[in-house]
Amino acid sequence: SSEINDLEETIYFSRRCLLARRLLERGVRFIQVWLGNDNGFPRRNWDSHENIQRDHGPLALGMSRGIASFLTDLAQRGMLDDTLVIWGGEFGRTIYSQGGLSKENYGRDHHPRCFSMWMAGGGAKGGVIYGETDEFSYNIVKDPIHIRDFHATVLKMLGFDHERLTFRFQGLDQKLTGVLP
Repeated sequence: SSEINDLEETIYFSRRCLLARRLLERGVRFIQVWLGNDNGFPRRNWDSHENIQRDHGPLALGMSRGIASFLTDLAQRGMLDDTLVIWGGEFGRTIYSQGGLSKENYGRDHHPRCFSMWMAGGGAKGGVIYGETDEFSYNIVKDPIHIRDFHATVLKMLGFDHERLTFRFQGLDQKLTGVLP
């Protein structure tokens, strides 16, 4: 059914986090925990452009409970220092409404300019906030960071020198973090 309650969302995402921890214990080095529509199973998903309170509220609650337990579990087992956890998506959301606006049904469009990501464990410094948007969350007003810089940071935390990590493409050695256009 399309009416999925908060507890179901928590269980759904928490099971994925438990599986991730078990894979880590068995030596798997990269794990992606994804939340969305699986194999036709009708679930809420983050790419909702309407009814965000109905859809995103339970998703956020279920995910926050699951990730909090996951991080606590890793820390209790002594695994968090060696595990880099990254949470985010490929875009943010506009602050303004999209589509038909009503008190009960409103949505937000994709916003590639401003988005949030966070990291925990694996050498990430806790409590650090970098970057800031204007009061409308529309433009970056402080400490903009290019996605290539974020990638360079992640690679460094994983023990790679992004300047030396190259791949051959069209006869040239390319860097994953490239140079700004």
